Amino acid sequence: MTLAYNPASLFAVKVWEVEFRKTDQRTLIARIYQPQGTGPFPVLLDLHGGAWSRKDRYANEPMARAIAAAGMLVVSPDLRISSEAPYPACVQDAHYAIRWLKHKSRGWNGDPTHFGVLGSSSGGHVAQLLAMKPHDPKYAAIPLPEAPQLDATFSYVATRSPISNPVARRAQAEKKGNKDMMKKSDTFFNPPETIHEGNPQEILERKEKVNLLPMLIMQGGLDDNVIPPIQEKFAATYRAAGGECQLEIFEGCEHEWTAVPGPEADRSHEMVKAFIARQLRALQKAA
Repeated sequence: MTLAYNPASLFAVKVWEVEFRKTDQRTLIARIYQPQGTGPFPVLLDLHGGAWSRKDRYANEPMARAIAAAGMLVVSPDLRISSEAPYPACVQDAHYAIRWLKHKSRGWNGDPTHFGVLGSSSGGHVAQLLAMKPHDPKYAAIPLPEAPQLDATFSYVATRSPISNPVARRAQAEKKGNKDMMKKSDTFFNPPETIHEGNPQEILERKEKVNLLPMLIMQGGLDDNVIPPIQEKFAATYRAAGGECQLEIFEGCEHEWTAVPGPEADRSHEMVKAFIARQLRALQKAA
């Protein structure tokens, strides 16, 4: 099926919420951003950040709305936070979300054969792990009984300030004396050695067998949390392994600039839309 996707489009967007998954602690909710047009529309899963320890489906609202308005079905689910369950719980939630959204999206005028993932900060970390290891049985631990045949593969990944090396990011927090950020890392990676298992940079360095999807990394030049050299090293390692990685440094921007209204947030929205358009054109050309 050929989908017309034009980043310059401006559709009205219908927004509503549905129950996503019940956990022992609560019901996770997904927020749906549906363009109002003929469709079907390509599909994007948006994974929230929050240092694995906070935030929810509302965290990336400006970006999600902007992308949906260009003609894409965007879905932002809650993920479990580290106080509820440590690594790999939120990765498992996101793995389940990919399969769940593939199953549900046709009913929301989406085409799941054109599927991408967007992740911000710790959500970018989750997105990178699933892009590289969609068949990892540990990540696939939550069954989807209504569609057991579906897998968690997708076609491209876009990220903002992803924690592409959680070891280096924790070392940066320690260097700054940021005990709160160190605690967030230690609470999520518990037991501590799991920080190496769930480290995208180290996965590449260990030369594990991985998928290398086209990847966009947008990074704030003034970010003192996930600092630019972390992303530069990851992008170089990803390319050396044979992957396509577009790294864009937003000079003068800090960690969460995309959520703050202004020219640089607008530029980030346009950059993601342009990246998606290129990937969809490539998919259609290859079909």
